[in-house]
Amino acid sequence: MTSLSPADAERLRLAFQRCRDMEGTLNEQLRAYADASREVFPAYGDAVDRLVVRLNGNGGGESAPRPGDAMPPFMLPDESGRLVTLPALLVSGPVAVMFFRGHWCPFCRLNVGAVTQAQDRIKALGAQTIAIMPETQEFTGKFKAESGAPFPVLTDLDNGYALSLNLAIWLGAEIQELLSYQDMAKFHGNDGWMLPIPAVFVVGRDGIVKARFVDPDFRKRMEIDDLLAALEGATREH
Repeated sequence: MTSLSPADAERLRLAFQRCRDMEGTLNEQLRAYADASREVFPAYGDAVDRLVVRLNGNGGGESAPRPGDAMPPFMLPDESGRLVTLPALLVSGPVAVMFFRGHWCPFCRLNVGAVTQAQDRIKALGAQTIAIMPETQEFTGKFKAESGAPFPVLTDLDNGYALSLNLAIWLGAEIQELLSYQDMAKFHGNDGWMLPIPAVFVVGRDGIVKARFVDPDFRKRMEIDDLLAALEGATREH
């Protein structure tokens, strides 16, 4: 099975809405959606399992910046084309630098929804959030609008910044075929089928990484309570 039927696509859409609206932690929502999507599209779930094994075997994401390391600076355009830099963001407080796979990814949409709901608590800490994706501004804008995210969504074209952090991965032919119903070349402006490993780096005002979450299994994300605790810790240092 290399594409979703309209009926299966509708089943996934309803499963997403159900998981998004359920009570529970972010990772409970993610697990519920992973289980539901495996029922609808088992070939994809099995392929992702194999991808995760391959990435773990290759040390996927392990060499990305760790707590105590300096976070490499970036200058990337937001959804409106305005250039955003990490040093400028850090002037006003700690920053959670978050990598997402794309607007099409249900797990990323659940993730950004939970982060958006926590924005009042994040702002109360004097901290802020930034999202980075390998998509053109048309689709980062779509992601921002559909999620209601009040923070910038930056375009990392060709995964240049993700590559510099050792986060970019090639999905492989099997998943490329299973996801062929998604127009990745249009989303990315290239046909490389590269995506970042979803990750979070909590960066203090001094530019040093205070906490990170990197997992080659994109079905798992940093829990919101852990994100808030890391940002609070980073705030206390100054």
